Amino acid sequence: MNVTSMNDTLDEPSSSYSEYSYIYITIVAAVAICLCIVGLIGNVIVFWYLCFKIQRNKYEVYIMNLSVADAVFIIFTTLILMIQINTIIGKDPEFIGKESLYLFIEILHNTMQYSGMYILTAVSMERCSSVLFPFWYRSHRPRHLSTIMCTALWILGSLESLLENLVCTEDAFLEQTSQCLAVQIIVFSLAIGICLPIMVISSFTLLIKVKRSLKRQYTPKLFIIILIAVLVFILSVLPLSFLSLLIYFKLIPTDLVTVIFFYVTTYCTVLSCISNPYIYFIVGRKGKQKTPHSIQEALQRAFRE
Repeated sequence: MNVTSMNDTLDEPSSSYSEYSYIYITIVAAVAICLCIVGLIGNVIVFWYLCFKIQRNKYEVYIMNLSVADAVFIIFTTLILMIQINTIIGKDPEFIGKESLYLFIEILHNTMQYSGMYILTAVSMERCSSVLFPFWYRSHRPRHLSTIMCTALWILGSLESLLENLVCTEDAFLEQTSQCLAVQIIVFSLAIGICLPIMVISSFTLLIKVKRSLKRQYTPKLFIIILIAVLVFILSVLPLSFLSLLIYFKLIPTDLVTVIFFYVTTYCTVLSCISNPYIYFIVGRKGKQKTPHSIQEALQRAFRE
């Protein structure tokens, strides 16, 4: 979604705004910032342990890259929310260099969002293939496949972000140009047409396979966590993808509704980034651990699962 267009909506009050709308919006943005801080802490902890405490394997390479994408995404989401709070109640809402700053933030924000989505999809495929094709996975899987895949997915996410922000600019978005329409279709198709089906199908295939053949080796907690991960992924992909199309085709009736939808999707994507590290902690946690090494041990158990 174009963040600059969203900021213009906040800049230009309409009759749909009530007297206290800006107070509510500010509170919602402030709460989202608090959630971002929680998510940032979780992802930084995971990244720290994977870099310096835990010996990485082919699966954990994906997790480390995902934690980087989620952490940086959360940072730029926080910056966007802070700028929007400044737009609403700040003393200098139209500061010098605001448009250039927004463009920079949008490009990096979307790069992290798309790259994280692709890496999470790759994690799901890797997890599924290790159960469906165990012999190939142990014996014939390319040694550096994880690194190659992560590099390719980072490049894909960067290219998609540049395409969206440089081709489908604010003016092109508002004018509904054919180039911008093509970009919107590409972004929507990659998220809803490719990533979402792969994530859902591979995760449920994994659940069925594990439940049938390896039931004794896995706890019900693992099944629940996989289902939660799928649900969170759906909530992070669907709202934002559909919101962008609704705004592009001007199907949302009022500016206030646009703002509400924006913050709903923001909460969904932020909660997705928050949930990943804490899912690892829940999977790996065993009993009531209070020792300094409990986080490391929990992460190691989670990645073995």
